[in-house]
Amino acid sequence: MNKREFLKSAALLTSASMLPNSILSMGQADRLRTVHIGVGGMGMEDLKAIASHEAVEVVALCDVDSKRLKAAQDMYPKAKVYTDYRKLLNEMSQEIDAVVVSTPDHTHAPASLMAMEMDKAVYCQKPLTHHVSEARAMDKLAKEKGLVTQMGIQVHSFYDYKLGTALIQSGIIGKVKRVHAWSPKNWGYDGQAPKGADPIPEHLDWNLWLGTAAKRPYKEGVYHPGNWRKLLDYGCGTLGDMGVHIFDTPYNALALDVPKTIKNECRKPTGFGFPENNIVTYQFPGTAYTTKKFKWIWYDGAGAPKNHKDLMLPNGDKLPDQGAMFVGEKGNLLLPHFMQLPKHIVNNQYLDLPLEDFKNIGSPTEDYGKESQKHYHEFVDTCLGKAECSAPFSYAARLTETILLGVVAGRFPNKKMHWDSANARFKEEEANQYLSGDYRDF
Repeated sequence: MNKREFLKSAALLTSASMLPNSILSMGQADRLRTVHIGVGGMGMEDLKAIASHEAVEVVALCDVDSKRLKAAQDMYPKAKVYTDYRKLLNEMSQEIDAVVVSTPDHTHAPASLMAMEMDKAVYCQKPLTHHVSEARAMDKLAKEKGLVTQMGIQVHSFYDYKLGTALIQSGIIGKVKRVHAWSPKNWGYDGQAPKGADPIPEHLDWNLWLGTAAKRPYKEGVYHPGNWRKLLDYGCGTLGDMGVHIFDTPYNALALDVPKTIKNECRKPTGFGFPENNIVTYQFPGTAYTTKKFKWIWYDGAGAPKNHKDLMLPNGDKLPDQGAMFVGEKGNLLLPHFMQLPKHIVNNQYLDLPLEDFKNIGSPTEDYGKESQKHYHEFVDTCLGKAECSAPFSYAARLTETILLGVVAGRFPNKKMHWDSANARFKEEEANQYLSGDYRDF
């Protein structure tokens, strides 16, 4: 089943003449009625952060795990509860304004697209989608309908990252030649698929958890909760998890589009899990902030990053566990991930940052807890006509596409892949089958 067929069968679409009053009056409303699809783990954090805005009314909660759903319901007892997001959206389409999607990656697009077809504003966790084709579809639909959208990359709104962007665009290190970015996290799995099946817990609707993904027997501790990020059918590996956060500021600061070539140095594919170690090299078209031959290198897994002269720090200092290094014509800028200011490095010495020159973006963060709410409140305020989202799907789709091209390249280890952005296809025909996936009828 393709995405369009899925949407037609899943949603009782609302006609233009029957748009909910809340959508027609968006910009004048003094409250925002939200529903939350996925309320465990990061979904619970998203729920609490969105609901902390004084204008938000949480009207519905949805999760395939009844334990997680009960924990959220205890916090918001007036909200209606569902296990199937399709039923929620169909039954409550006239009573909601915005939808927050915080599910495993493979359900991001199915749930978001259904909500968007109903003209709802959508906040969707990162990475935006599981497949490249879905990212383009979500971007296209958001533009066609003029919807308020935001991808869940909270640090995008942190002072530290705004400062990093401003510093690079001011030319503090000249044009950027290379970016190195890394995370030693391991959202990969080099083993084989498990055999057999375990009893499905009473609190879990396994069919709804699988959703549009292929049917598979349940195995305790392999998929839910948490480990789905490691597996091809549900997550996007470390690159899709931490890569989106760590790529975000350099990608934004350098005004990048999607890459021309991608090469992933990793182990041979197993057909089940992502590689536990990846070194992904991207080559992008040059921009006003980069040299013509600009290169981006991503490292993940144990031991990341590999030693490189670009990554040597003054005084023999150690690199932060996660972060990015901009290598420019006039020096380097280190951007730790996260809760640290950037570091300006010239001739193997740290230089003071000219913070006085960038007062317009705020002041150094004193409370990261409050800082983390900014990105969510920005979405709510944009829905109410009082702000503008900084990570709408028009931006998030390009960033996600870039990430996912590196993920697909992992299917073809050590081979340079050539991306035709205009036609959304690889030159290497065998790779194009991984740009989208069939939707199971569930």
